[in-house]
Amino acid sequence: MHTQHSAMQSPNYSPTHIRATWGGTGSVAEASKVFGFSRAKGYDLVRQGKFPCRVLRIGRSTRVVTTSLLRVLESGEPEYSSART
Repeated sequence: MHTQHSAMQSPNYSPTHIRATWGGTGSVAEASKVFGFSRAKGYDLVRQGKFPCRVLRIGRSTRVVTTSLLRVLESGEPEYSSART
């Protein structure tokens, strides 16, 4: 996954930093930065059910599952979600 490599170059988006600073979920905007695409593209992928990792709808907000994001970063294999906004 090409975006994995670019995300791994930034210490703010390393798996170690994410484990230390994120809770159980993160924002779509921050997770989009991790994968190297814009917030708008991230929400577009969520709507299509093609965001690289699992997302949850909690009330009116959409959150990215941190453990799923870490698995995708470590394996390079997406875990598509069927969540829709």
